[in-house]
Amino acid sequence: MQEWLKLLTDEVVTIWKSGYRLQNGKYTIENDIAQGGFGITYLAIDENNQRVVIKTLNETVQRRPDFAKLQQDFLNEAVKLAKCNHSHVVKVREVFPEGQLWCMAMEYIEGEHLADRVQRLGVLSEAEALGYIQQIGEALTVVHQNGLLHRDVKPANIIVRSQKREAVLIDFGIAREFIPDLTQIHTPYLSHCFAPIEQYQTVAPRGAYTDIYALAATLYFLLTNRLPPIAPNRATGAVLNSPQQINSSISDRVNQAILKGMELEPENRPQTMQEWLESLKEPPVVVVAPINNHPQINNNPQVNNNQQTLIKPSRRKFIQTVGWMGVGLGTVTVGKLITDAFRKPSTSPNASTKQSTSPKELSLKTFNFKTVTVDAKGNITNRRNGQAKYFVEDLGNGVTLEMVQIPGGTFKMGSPEEEVGRNEDESPQHQVTVPGFFMGRYEVTQAQYQAIIGTNPAVFEGEKLPVELVSWDDAVEFCQKLSQKTGRTYRLPSEAEWEYACRAGTTKPFYFGETITTDLVNYDGDYTYASAPEGENYLQIKPVGSFLPNAFGLYDMHGNVREWCQDHYHDNYYGAPTDGRAWVSDNTNLRLLRGGSHVDSPRLCRSTSRYVSVGAERGDPNNIIGFRVVYAVGRILQ
Repeated sequence: MQEWLKLLTDEVVTIWKSGYRLQNGKYTIENDIAQGGFGITYLAIDENNQRVVIKTLNETVQRRPDFAKLQQDFLNEAVKLAKCNHSHVVKVREVFPEGQLWCMAMEYIEGEHLADRVQRLGVLSEAEALGYIQQIGEALTVVHQNGLLHRDVKPANIIVRSQKREAVLIDFGIAREFIPDLTQIHTPYLSHCFAPIEQYQTVAPRGAYTDIYALAATLYFLLTNRLPPIAPNRATGAVLNSPQQINSSISDRVNQAILKGMELEPENRPQTMQEWLESLKEPPVVVVAPINNHPQINNNPQVNNNQQTLIKPSRRKFIQTVGWMGVGLGTVTVGKLITDAFRKPSTSPNASTKQSTSPKELSLKTFNFKTVTVDAKGNITNRRNGQAKYFVEDLGNGVTLEMVQIPGGTFKMGSPEEEVGRNEDESPQHQVTVPGFFMGRYEVTQAQYQAIIGTNPAVFEGEKLPVELVSWDDAVEFCQKLSQKTGRTYRLPSEAEWEYACRAGTTKPFYFGETITTDLVNYDGDYTYASAPEGENYLQIKPVGSFLPNAFGLYDMHGNVREWCQDHYHDNYYGAPTDGRAWVSDNTNLRLLRGGSHVDSPRLCRSTSRYVSVGAERGDPNNIIGFRVVYAVGRILQ
């Protein structure tokens, strides 16, 4: 390699135009999208017609006498990135030579830099900002575990993927010059404001605390829209104002964590990223659960929805949650019998007799299925048989809809503090009692959508494939027309119903256990969760029922297509209903999606992972949106 680099001269300069083909046609250049002081970034299309980013050294660098050294630096960055396999680190697909240049083919990230987001929106909410910081902190933990430092963490080097609250860390080492807009306008200023004192000293040691300072400074910026003073200026008397002085809505906890992470002297900062991330976390919220003889639960105290109180950590009072018992694979309180959940359906003046059909009038059948549990490595540790009841709706022309009976029960909604990959909007964990209901055994298929609506918007065509490219309004229209056709009231699931049905009695990140594999779920297998290996990247949706179901007999609650819920989006669960109903608001058009899709990492397919989108959003081939339906006898949950 060194001999090859020494042979390079500045006599040949490579510039690629639109249509130029690399690697014998594997990549086709579309255009250059960025050029900085050292690098040039091209947008390209691969042989599967997927967008990729090609990075290499630019024309100016190719003419420099130290080109060979810079080429080696470029390769070093590629090696660093390749070692850091994490969903929040930009993924290097491959490194290859093309002519005299070494190139990196990287994933194409469509989204917005955090610096641009703050410029557009102003200060971010604490919950949103902490979600991004948690993700990048976890990514940096992996970087540090590989013996590496990023050294240039800042809002300009973090991209939020489109239609997701998923932040991705980009640009290691020399690649800092590859981001054009922010580099040309802001980088010298921003880098100085986010760099700790040791990066101004040529012989000073560096460690995880170096990136901690930069990430804390990034959080400072997200919550204040102010750049902190340059570290050398602080050393000579410049004052770092408390972020809470600028934005009074910042919590004491986060204010102190930022200041601790930005301590001038490295030894005064937290020494590991995990230590600093822990200081950002809110102490667990506990629930006061008064005894309430809920008719669906057998001899267990439950939460009275009018009396439940969320105790803030500042009250320093810890009250143990009551009313829980172990059932199945996790901690959940389940009704005596499935049919008990429907024994006394409530009546509503808005619900017609025709659309309040009693389940006694339904012809319930039974189906058998198999499901499994896996460990953190994805190895199957338990296989078991399951059984569920369901009924069939005839939609005409041989098309049917299977609705599975879900028992009522109580569960903890949201993710625990220790769950890997969690977002702040999954907090606080809280107890919810969900009455029994019926849910679609599968995501709504294209054949079913065609039978009710008369059109098929899907880009991946197939009668047994889930319908996709549907907006929230489209899904609601389907439910309304299905209700008219069948005489039963169908709707989208509430978010609580969706998570309860997905968990099916489990408390782990997935209903299969500690992780998932591509043998069990259709997701982007280039990414991993826990200690599971990489798997297939199917690059398309799969026919419904292609994988094993959960313990309720529901298929594809993880992956394949994202699924609309009835609720509006809220960025935390404070004030959320505890009776299973949808949480709707008059002041937002943001809606909820759950379950992840075939283009998502496993982290985004967790039982508790949440997506936000406007109701009119239909998605695209890289943002696959579908839905499934619910029939709740005699209940209108809105």
